[in-house]
Amino acid sequence: MGILSRKLISAHRETHSRASWMRDVILGGQDGLVNVLGIVLGVSAASQDKKILIAASLAAAFAEAVSMAAVAYTSTLAQIDHYQKEVDTEKDEINKDPQKEADEVREIYRQKGFSGKLLEDIVATVTKDKESWLRTLVKEELGLEKFDKSTIFTISATVGIAALVASFVPVTPFFFLPHSSAIVVCLISSAIVLFAIGAYEAKTYVGSWIRNGTQLTLIGLGAALVGFLIGKIFRVN
Repeated sequence: MGILSRKLISAHRETHSRASWMRDVILGGQDGLVNVLGIVLGVSAASQDKKILIAASLAAAFAEAVSMAAVAYTSTLAQIDHYQKEVDTEKDEINKDPQKEADEVREIYRQKGFSGKLLEDIVATVTKDKESWLRTLVKEELGLEKFDKSTIFTISATVGIAALVASFVPVTPFFFLPHSSAIVVCLISSAIVLFAIGAYEAKTYVGSWIRNGTQLTLIGLGAALVGFLIGKIFRVN
């Protein structure tokens, strides 16, 4: 493998890793912010007591962070188990019917535009090594990527910390501002952060940053509005 090829693969892995890390941050951040924003608006509508609002928001923030981290852990573990199950199935099929599995490799590369002797050379090269054969079928046929078990705690921590940090966006104004002013700042800052998350998500993956940013902002504020309306129903002063 040449130097250029190694550099390209290294850059691809780095980009993939960075995109995966950002996906975890976005997942935790938007969920934590919207959850606590709903609590803030709900408690604000029910009571003017800032201590109750801050206590409820902080409790929700930490509970949500732990919950999101746990969900990230169990869902990643489930994906790892699913990947391993599919690998075992494919390995068993290769051992039982190698000709059929070789034909599947041939069809995969035929659809990629290869034909003739070149196609047969590729099939022969892939099927010569069972591990390479197995990886090809799992990735190309099933669309599954191998998970690194050592990253499971990193993923969980990233999602949980992102949820906790973002949770402070809507509640922080209440530490420093009068109740009415804090609500205005809370809504504006939350809307800005939600728009930024949506826009960055579109820039990182695919889509219009304006549309994605606006969409996430409206969804987040709409969800928080539910908390506000429930708070109005149980208003105590």
